[in-house]
Amino acid sequence: MARLRSLLIKLSLALFVMGALWLVYLDARITATFTDKMWELPARVYARPLELFADARLTPTDLAYELQLLGYRQVSTVRRAGDFSRYRDRFEIYTRGFAFPEEREPSWRVMVDFRGERVASLAAGGRRVDLMRLDPLQIGGIYPQHGEDRLLVRLEQVPEVMRAGLLAVEDRNFPDHWGFSPSGILRAALSNLRSGRVVAGGSTITQQLVKNYYLTPERTIVRKLRELVMAVLLELHYDKQQILESYVNEVYLGQEGPRAIHGFALAARHYFNTPLEQLGLHQQALLIGMIKGPSLYNPLRNPERATRRRNLVLQVMQEQGIISAEHARVASAMPLGLNASQRVNNSFPAFLDLVRRQLRREYRDEDLTRKGLNIFTTFDPLLQRHAERSTSRVLERIDPGGDLESASVVTRLDTGEVAALVGGRRPRYAGFNRALDARRPAGSLLKPALYLAALERPARYSLATPLQDTPFTQELGGGRVWEPRNFDRQPHGEVLLYQALANSYNLASARLGMELGLDSVVETLARLGVTEGVTRVPALTLGAGEYSPLAMATLYQSIAAGGYRLPLRSIRNVTDAHGEILSRYLTEYERVASLQATYLLHFALQEVVRGGTGRGVYRYLPQDFVVAGKTGTTNEGRDSWFAGFSGDLVAVTWIGRDDNSGTGLTGASGALQVWSRFMADASRQSFRYRQPQGIRLETIDTRNGYLTGQGCPYSRMLPFVPGSEPRGRTDCSPRQPGSAIKDWFRKLFSGG
Repeated sequence: MARLRSLLIKLSLALFVMGALWLVYLDARITATFTDKMWELPARVYARPLELFADARLTPTDLAYELQLLGYRQVSTVRRAGDFSRYRDRFEIYTRGFAFPEEREPSWRVMVDFRGERVASLAAGGRRVDLMRLDPLQIGGIYPQHGEDRLLVRLEQVPEVMRAGLLAVEDRNFPDHWGFSPSGILRAALSNLRSGRVVAGGSTITQQLVKNYYLTPERTIVRKLRELVMAVLLELHYDKQQILESYVNEVYLGQEGPRAIHGFALAARHYFNTPLEQLGLHQQALLIGMIKGPSLYNPLRNPERATRRRNLVLQVMQEQGIISAEHARVASAMPLGLNASQRVNNSFPAFLDLVRRQLRREYRDEDLTRKGLNIFTTFDPLLQRHAERSTSRVLERIDPGGDLESASVVTRLDTGEVAALVGGRRPRYAGFNRALDARRPAGSLLKPALYLAALERPARYSLATPLQDTPFTQELGGGRVWEPRNFDRQPHGEVLLYQALANSYNLASARLGMELGLDSVVETLARLGVTEGVTRVPALTLGAGEYSPLAMATLYQSIAAGGYRLPLRSIRNVTDAHGEILSRYLTEYERVASLQATYLLHFALQEVVRGGTGRGVYRYLPQDFVVAGKTGTTNEGRDSWFAGFSGDLVAVTWIGRDDNSGTGLTGASGALQVWSRFMADASRQSFRYRQPQGIRLETIDTRNGYLTGQGCPYSRMLPFVPGSEPRGRTDCSPRQPGSAIKDWFRKLFSGG
């Protein structure tokens, strides 16, 4: 008997020690992680803010679209932040304001008037406004693997009536209990006994918070006991205000694809596109009611069931004296008031992919998914819309319902900012990002680098240098030979250098590349920003290698910028959860090519679209709108490319198939059409050729490259680096100087 008593004492002591250790473990777990979990936030990714100022190039349609994306409500009378009204070309907007990295944009009630495709004036309170910014569109987030998203608010930001309604419905004894409710547990136990299984939990708000933070959703007695103990410990360490604040930021309220919606603030944005503080009583009651079953009472899928649940919450709030019977009656009669605008969060996966790749060079994944960083990007929703539309229209016309794919990259000429990105035929679906990862031969898209390398040697080459577009073979070693051919399978004899590029003659280009040497071509590509995928074989002169649309955008950005390399960037600023700037990404310039040689190349690329392989762009663009560009087609039509620039935008487009089979398209019949439609809709500035010092204009005979007189047969004016002009001259007498053609050339190439 004594031995049994001793054994029981030892067993009791062991159980006591184990229980004490278990309590210590649970207590340490709570105290060590509660505050961190409370502030565990994914990174938020924002588009550029739309800037409004007098004479800004913007159409009323574009402003209306941006306001729709931002979730502004179009009303007849503007009363509160987030409202706007429109009468023809006049807008009244009550902006929301926003805390930008360096300053806070105030909430404005502003009048915006348009004149054609420009902002005519801005006024607020009868006074002129020089500049204002709309709040930026959140285009996505960088979430942890479990996909949770939340938007933190302080407890005082939750409407008082909503707080009272939450406690009335979920936990009436919250101010007084120690983490659990004996009466609630008793009611739940009776329900479970009647059903023979665990169907109810009787959980308080504190217990629900513990379950969400630390436990699995399984319904077992052991888990319930752990939940109860941890709830008591939580109440011992933190006051009621902290617990309730954590709860309103943590409570699960639905799902958007893989993204879990947590907290009242994010749910208010998700379901109503309205800040939490501005929710109506009927909307507050709906969110409170959804806590019981976010899927069961999802108003997007089950509006009738959600309405009944909302009205029940309103009834409880009335019975508890939180609202009057009249308020309950009016709110119950209200429609659900759901967000009618299209969902945009994470609907630009290709661009978000680019942002993530840039961020991960400097930030750890845990920082991106837990620290609440704000990522301010270069993304332009208006340009993205035009890029997507041009892609879908062309593909549906040339390949309706087919498997042709496309990718486009759009950058700003003056900064190198990536403003839009299309990763595939269905740009709103995540998957293979062809803009970054589709690596294909570039065809003639690489030729401008080859011609730039030649034009940087003015003692040997000029735009009028004769080249031989005739067949030849190149020994490759091992008994192999390379024999290039023109697209039309015909040689064209002696042609001038600018003509060879404008018409994309392969034989002349390949001969030029062999004269320059492959090392020179590779070195020029590297200076312009293209190093990956370059292959040192003779076919490089005709575009051999593996290049992404983003790599080609880098190449053409450097060319368009006049020989300055601007590293492409997708991010402007990164701030922490408190708005302090962590990283600032500024435009960087580096002179990598001769200004005079780049100017000559601009002339030749303008010839491509005026009379060469890219002349189809002017089926879409006005004749006086100056652009420059280059077509690209690879063997058997596997890849269709077009790249070029206007005065404000650089764009590269690719069309092909994922299995690398033929498309039957050339650069002109495929990608050029997407590019041209985009530029016609999106570009606001014609390219201006500003003639640099060290350039002179001369009239040459286009048949042989000799100097000739203005008005002579086959004469035209070309720019030259002094000393590189042709030495030969025709015997044609020049007409009087100052002719209309000469004046036009001088105006075009002096930037007039």
